[in-house]
Formats: sequence, structure tokens, C-alpha cells
Amino acid sequence: MVVDDHPIWRDGVARDLADEGFEVVATADGVGSARRRAGAVTPDVVLMDMQLPDGTGADATTAVLEVSPSSRVLVLSASDERDDVLEAVKAGASGYLVKSSSKAELVAAVRAIADGQAVFTPGLAGLILGEYRRMSAEPDPGHLRPSLTDRETEVLRHVAKGLSAKQIATRLSLSHRTVENHVQATLRKLQLGNRVELTRYAIEHGLDE
Repeated sequence: MVVDDHPIWRDGVARDLADEGFEVVATADGVGSARRRAGAVTPDVVLMDMQLPDGTGADATTAVLEVSPSSRVLVLSASDERDDVLEAVKAGASGYLVKSSSKAELVAAVRAIADGQAVFTPGLAGLILGEYRRMSAEPDPGHLRPSLTDRETEVLRHVAKGLSAKQIATRLSLSHRTVENHVQATLRKLQLGNRVELTRYAIEHGLDE
């Protein structure tokens, strides 16, 4: 699903994705329409602009994930401002690309997001990790760490280092499916919504060392 209030740009992105074999199940031009259409079609991936006529991309991300929690949101915005990026990620976005990215970069990002990975325009990943490290320095005495198996913890360490499921599978001599099963089990135990939140959790607990 593509969410943007500029019809020429929106239709162009939808066409580019269709040309690459993706099925564009819906388009929307604002927060309200994004929520309604996501609830109706439950898209696997949502391409989200940050500037919408009735709110921000972060507002729309929150709204979409409320009605379609299995969707993954990739923000595609003209802005690479720190506050915009962090606002989107905190709302639940799994990735953030600037609109100047090439078609090849966009297609690769959509595939990666669909595969459960977090994707950021070069330079933004460091910003996100830096913010998470800052937040992890703040005490949270009420937080209790759920019990993870040794294998789940091992997989989580590799997730924290930015490795994809396929890379982790190779490192640990496991199947891609087995790694994904461990990731999903860890998400459930920690009550987290996506890999971005999982990475943050891992960093907060020093698992990226």
C-alpha cells in the first residue's frame, strides 16, 4: 500500500513497484484513508510519506498498525531531519528512506522490509542506534527481562548487530525458517511489534557488544 497526498508521485511509485512484481493492493492520501484501507486489505508493506494533509506519517503509521498490526511500514520521505526519523520509528516504522533514493534502492528496501528487516537510508541507521543508546542509559527500574532460551538470546545478539535472518542462519548453521521462528518467538515473549523494537531492546541490554 502506498500513502502520499501527491497523486503523480504516489501513482509513479505504485507503477514502479508493480513493474517489479509487487501487488499494490491500495493507495491512500492521508491518515484517515490510510487507516480505513489498511484495515480493509491488511497490506504486508506500507510505503508512507511523512507529510500528509490531515497529520504526519507517524500519525498514519500508528493508525495503520492499530488496524493491521502485521503490516510493516517503510517511510519514504523528502525529509531526513532527526526528529522526523525518530518520530516515525517510535510510531512503529520498520524503515526510513529519503525520496531521493533510486528505484533499485526502493525495491531492495521493500523486499527487505517484507522479509522482516529494518532498513534505513545510509547515515540514518547511526542516528537511530545513537538515540537508542541514549535512551538505554536512562534507568527503567520497573522493567523485568522475560526469560529467553540460549538460542533465542544468541539470535537476538546477531539481530542487534544488524544481521539479516539469512546472514544469521549462515553464521549459526541454521535454516532461514528456524531463525525467523526464533525471532518471532522472541518478539512474542518481549511483547514487541517489530525488528526495530527488538534491536532497541537488545541494545538496551548490551546484547550488541
